[in-house]
This record gives sequence, structure tokens and C-alpha cells, in this order.
Amino acid sequence: MTQTHQTTTENEADCFRDECGVFGIYGKPDAAAVVTLGLHALQHRGQEAAGIVSFDGKQFSVERHVGLIGDTFTKQSVMDRLPGSRAIGHTRYSTTGGEGLRNVQPLFAEFAGGGFAIAHNGNLTNALTKQRELQKRGAIFSSTSDTETVLHLIAVSERDRLVEKFIDAVTQLEGAFSFVGLSGKKMIGARDPLGIRPLVLGDLDGAYILASETCALDIIGARIVRDIQPGEVIVITEEGPRSYFPFEKTNPRFCIFEYVYFARPDSTIEGRNVYEVRKKIGQELAREAPVNADMVVPVPDSGTPAAIGFSQEAGIPFDLGIIRNHYVGRTFIQPQSAIRHMGVRLKHNANRWAIRDKRIVLVDDSIVRGTTSQKIVQMVRDAGAAEVHMRIASPPTSASCFYGVDTPEKSKLLASRMSIEEMRDFIRVDSLAFLSINGLYRAVNEPQRNDQCPQFCDACFTSDYPTALTDQEHTESTRVLSLLANNG
Repeated sequence: MTQTHQTTTENEADCFRDECGVFGIYGKPDAAAVVTLGLHALQHRGQEAAGIVSFDGKQFSVERHVGLIGDTFTKQSVMDRLPGSRAIGHTRYSTTGGEGLRNVQPLFAEFAGGGFAIAHNGNLTNALTKQRELQKRGAIFSSTSDTETVLHLIAVSERDRLVEKFIDAVTQLEGAFSFVGLSGKKMIGARDPLGIRPLVLGDLDGAYILASETCALDIIGARIVRDIQPGEVIVITEEGPRSYFPFEKTNPRFCIFEYVYFARPDSTIEGRNVYEVRKKIGQELAREAPVNADMVVPVPDSGTPAAIGFSQEAGIPFDLGIIRNHYVGRTFIQPQSAIRHMGVRLKHNANRWAIRDKRIVLVDDSIVRGTTSQKIVQMVRDAGAAEVHMRIASPPTSASCFYGVDTPEKSKLLASRMSIEEMRDFIRVDSLAFLSINGLYRAVNEPQRNDQCPQFCDACFTSDYPTALTDQEHTESTRVLSLLANNG
């Protein structure tokens, strides 16, 4: 579904929103409890809501709640309602469909052949188009989530077996997806042919696991088996896993921003440890944009590994010049303007004893709207810093993401309407520099970006979208026709 951007306060909107996390296990007693632990590890991928669907051999049980995993699924009464040795779960931040319990995943449907639940990380760029086609055929949608489109495509498929119906459905999709599904007999995983979003296979004492990141396997002591391959559909039954490759072979385009920001630093994705990549990003940044300074300070927490790498390469001491308050959540109520404008200080506070009279290099992962960076810089100056230089561990973010990450529309991205010098003046730093696109590629062990056949999805930096944006193009065409009609 064409991405919709949520209504947020100014401070909340000045960042990338994490996407979603999926986790499933097949063949483990009290499977829902294991899924709960896995979702705890994936909480960084979505803090809005979560859901779990389990199967006990006879019936499916569904629990979906708004809020954090620890606030909902740790209650014994909830876990007692989720019996069975098979379960899948989802932790959500909405990039399509809006808020509300009806959009919380996994989504569940009763087909002619039995029940089926599905959870999705990513964003489908032709879901609205497919939805309209299905509605013309009589389909009735009960949510506004793009994921529900998959259930309807399965329902109307004329193939015989569930796996065939599932493959028939996913091969009609565009965009980014990592799916985990559960039927009465199978757990099914699928990754889009470009492999934009991550999905890994694990093993826990013979029980197979599908998860968004390896950190979710670590928390339960599971063994990492491998990444699900781009374009792979994996079907897990009592006989074990079996893989299908229904998509035409193409060059993968994994989301490079997973390494910059989204994934947890202790995860290993596509054979690369995220923490090590982020340190290398900082090292590349120090080589490309050196600065005379006394101290390297991360904007916590996402800027910390890159700041360590910058410090090591530049030979400038690293210190925690900004302290983060980890107890301020996304649900903090801001009823008055005076409190609302304190949003940055609620989460971050300058360590004035460390930075007073020092020339500071602030290292952050990205700049979105720039308003948060502006406030952090002012906070550091107020604490007595002699100079403030900013180094950004990614190229300028100048385009919106349509693959499962909630970003502001292009016109609200600072880099889409300002030069670097104009951004420097807006943020009020003594100097500002971003990592180059080739510097980012070098940090992930690629010599440089292949412009004819890019190795990653980097559309938020380059506007080079690797898939069709059918819904977006249709929406834009409709808007233009409407303007022409109104001006005619």
C-alpha cells in the first residue's frame, strides 16, 4: 500500500521510524512464550503494537494488543490463551494503514482449507491497486493494512494446495516483504526477490525459527542456520524445511540503511555484523571529513558505533558528551506547548562537565528534518562547547522510502531542499559533512556503488527505487489529472 505518514509532533517526526519485526517457531512446547522473547529482541523494529497467533493441533488462538511487548504479553493470563507448539508473532510500527487494533498483525483468516495467519515486515507498493481489483470481485477488507491483500490473493487463487496458493499470491506483489505465515500444518516464510528486508532461519533443539534478525535467535539460545535467500519461499513441516524459488532470478538489493540504523548492532545480517559495519562507517567518515577537535561525541544511541569508529580512525578521544534518558517512551503525553518543545531534552542531556570549552565532533546516523539536530547542537553549545562540528554516518537523506520505513514526504526532508552549506547554517554548526555513498559501500566491503547494477537498495539517498511504485505512480497521476481538471 502506498505509504501513509502518521501525524506526529515535530520532534517525533524528525527521525526515521523503525519498521516491523516478525518471529515464528515450529515444534516447541509453549511456542508463544518463545515468540514473546523473540519479539522482545525485535522491539526496536516497532513499538506501537504486537500480536501472536498460536496453534495447538486443533485450533488457532489470537492475541493482539496495542503497546510494548513487556506491557502486554508478559501477563500469564495472556500466555494461557496462546497454547500450542507453533506460533508466529509481529511487533509493529505502522507505515501503512494507520493505527488501531484492526491493523495489528499477525492477520488471521479462515480459508476453505483451514485457518491461516500472516505477519509482514516491509511495504507493498502495488497493494492499493490489487485491493481495488479484489474489491471489484467482491472482496471485503476488514483492515487498512497492505498485508491483508495477501490473504485475499490466497483466497481467490485457483491453485490446489496452500503452498501453491501462497506462491501464487506473493508472485503478484511488488515492493518489499518478509513474510512469516502459519497454517494448521505448516509455517511458511518468504522474502521478496530483491531481498530488501531481512529474514533469517534458526534452530532451537530441533524446532525451526524464522525471525527478522539474529538478535532474536540469541535471546532464546537458538542456533543461526542461514539467511533466507532473496526470492525464497521456505515451508516448514514436521519433516523439516523445504524451499521453493518461484521468482525470476535477479540481483539482490538489500536495504543498506539496515546497517546504518534499523537493525540492532548485535545482529548479523547477510553475513555482516551490524556493529562492525557501523564502526567501519565511522572510520570511513573520519577519512572523508577530518576535523580538528578535542572530543568525539555520539548522538545516542544510534550514533555510538560510528562515533567509536570515527574516534579510532581520527585519533580523537571518544566520550559521552550527551547522556540519553532511556525511560522516555513514544507514548509520553505532551499537553502543553512549553513541554512539547522540551522533547529533545527529555531524551538527551548534555554532559557539561565533559564538553565545556571543548571542540566537539557530534556523530549521528542521519538528518531527516533537521529540527532535532538543531536542538541538540544548541543544547551542546549551551553546555559550553567551544566549537560544534557535525558528522553524519550516511549520505544526505533526500528521498522518501516506500519499502516499509516511515519517512516524511520528500519536501520535508532537509537534504531535498537545502545544500550542505545551507543545512550547516540551519543546524548552526561550525562544519557539517556526510558520508559519501561510496564511503557507505566501502564500509560494507564493496569497493564502490555500481551505478548500472547497484548492490543495495539506497533509494533514500539516490532516489534509485529498485521496484515499481505502482500505487505511488497511480496516486501522482490522479493528482495531476485533478489539478489539470481544476485549472482547465
